[in-house]
Amino acid sequence: MPFPYRGRFAPSPTGPLHFGSLIAALGSCLDARQQGGTWLLRMEDVDTSRNVPGAADDILRTLAAFGFEWDGPVLYQSQRLAAYGAALEQLKQAGLAYGCACSRKEIADSATHAAIDGGLAYPGTCRKGLPDGRAARAWRLRVDNGEVAFIDRLQGRVVQHLEDDVGDFVLRRADGLFAYQLAVVVDDAWQGITDVVRGADLLASTPRQIALQRSLGYPEPVYAHLPVAANPAGEKLSKQTLAQALRVDQASAELVAALRFLGQAVPGELGRASVAEVWAWARAHWSFAAVPRQALIVLPA
Repeated sequence: MPFPYRGRFAPSPTGPLHFGSLIAALGSCLDARQQGGTWLLRMEDVDTSRNVPGAADDILRTLAAFGFEWDGPVLYQSQRLAAYGAALEQLKQAGLAYGCACSRKEIADSATHAAIDGGLAYPGTCRKGLPDGRAARAWRLRVDNGEVAFIDRLQGRVVQHLEDDVGDFVLRRADGLFAYQLAVVVDDAWQGITDVVRGADLLASTPRQIALQRSLGYPEPVYAHLPVAANPAGEKLSKQTLAQALRVDQASAELVAALRFLGQAVPGELGRASVAEVWAWARAHWSFAAVPRQALIVLPA
């Protein structure tokens, strides 16, 4: 018998939610509800250097005002540091994690090619041990060049060869903070997440997460990467590109726009409906098959 569906939405409290956030939240929530599953909310605040004071509470208020209902208490990554430390220790004991003394400048000077996500592929400088007189600044996962592949429900078959495409990636940063890749994998396993529905901007991260799941003996969720909304310049909507914050007084219209972005055949009269009426229609008519397959969709000016 298959496991009951458990999905999640996991925003970072680095600023207010925007239309791109709404797309991810709505798609993940409706997919869970259509399958009779649980939908959890996680606050990915492990990177304290980027957190904005008050942003987490603002996100919760906005989601509630937009009619979202999540199951159980909100999980805060900042309260899970011991679990991340235990997972890192497990990888160390298995010989899968090693200390790295390299600075960003040293990596930039020695890297031979770009990583798949736009950074630099780590050249493996400290793989065989730290240079004399150097201490570990960060901890990395030792990867090989075997194929890491998965079938995404929207994007199809995705393949990476981590050694070439990324290199040994960071688990704990030089500033002592745990990396997103480790935290998200530990939390997905601990919360029993079976299905991850999120934006395609995280598609390139998924093979790293699968490699970590396999290294830690965790189950692998089913993934679906929704199309990402971009501004007329082709830039993904984000805080960095000054995406406009969601407006609570326009919640119904924003929800309808997000449904249309996700390919749903929304009737015209729904634009004048209440938030509760929009949700009632969405729950009754949600079609995952109608969601566009492309990874990026540019919004009109």
